[in-house]
Amino acid sequence: MSVAADTKKLVARLVLGTVLMFGFGFAMVPIYNVFCEITGLNGKITRTGESEQPLVVNQDRTVKVRFISVFNEEMPWEFEPMQKVYQVNPGQMQQTAFVATNPTANNMVAQAIPSVSPSEAAQYLQKVNCFCFDRQPLDAGATAEMPMVFFIDPEIPEHLDSITLSYTLFDITDQQQVAEAKNDNNDKRSTL
Repeated sequence: MSVAADTKKLVARLVLGTVLMFGFGFAMVPIYNVFCEITGLNGKITRTGESEQPLVVNQDRTVKVRFISVFNEEMPWEFEPMQKVYQVNPGQMQQTAFVATNPTANNMVAQAIPSVSPSEAAQYLQKVNCFCFDRQPLDAGATAEMPMVFFIDPEIPEHLDSITLSYTLFDITDQQQVAEAKNDNNDKRSTL
């Protein structure tokens, strides 16, 4: 084989590898969301359906729930919980929020990834509504409250008396722009 043929093969492999890595990176958030919904990892199970029994609040017990925002070096936003610690009765709906500020001169889109500790508690921390379920756009210089509604399942074992829920924000602005461009192209094709 000639050097030119070897070079062409190498370039083709590198281009294919780059395309595959980009596709994997673009698909990571939706794949993670599906994985968490199936496994219940990180408390991402939501209560749906009308046939479920209403929750009974256990007034005799409290569980401490701590909220932490984890610093991501590549994300320039300021991000923190409005209240860091709650004492929650199992079965009690609790509403809270995180506050995010985009100090940059660019409009950005973020995705929050949760983590529950201890991991055993993840199945008992139920998020009814969470900013982590959706992408969070924020204009340059803007500040926004990002709400969350959760409850602790009354079936939580007695030895679990403290839960920590941490969130890390990731910049997905480029991925959002690619998705919007694809939607624009699909809309243009459908009108032709």
